[in-house]
Amino acid sequence: MVAQDCARAYRANSVLTASPGQLVLMLYDGALNALAVARRAFDLPAKDIGRFETINRQLAKARSIIAELQGRLDFQAGPEFAEIMHRLYDYYNRRLLEANMRKQVEPIIEVEHLLTQIRDTWAEMLAKGAPDVAEPALSR
Repeated sequence: MVAQDCARAYRANSVLTASPGQLVLMLYDGALNALAVARRAFDLPAKDIGRFETINRQLAKARSIIAELQGRLDFQAGPEFAEIMHRLYDYYNRRLLEANMRKQVEPIIEVEHLLTQIRDTWAEMLAKGAPDVAEPALSR
């Protein structure tokens, strides 16, 4: 229990001290983690009654995170970039809704792949020390 409390405190402190660019990276990581859990739940035995609950809960979590990213887009600071990202996030949310309604893993795999590419690009921009370049379309 102590280890869990320490981990929770560490995560909370990480969020409080992170830059806006690092927070976006954390959101991407959270969405990808939820998608991975949902994808793995498809491998559970069909008899497992918690299988669909896990899928539903994790897809809802990923969709909420994507909606948060979408809602933080700043169309005045970077209108073209923000519009493209808005459309992508909308597409991801529709595909995840479809995956949840039809209980299909393929849309999850697709969104996971596409979101990983964006996440990795974002991480690379941050690593190169270009947070001001990486954050123009995020409202603060």
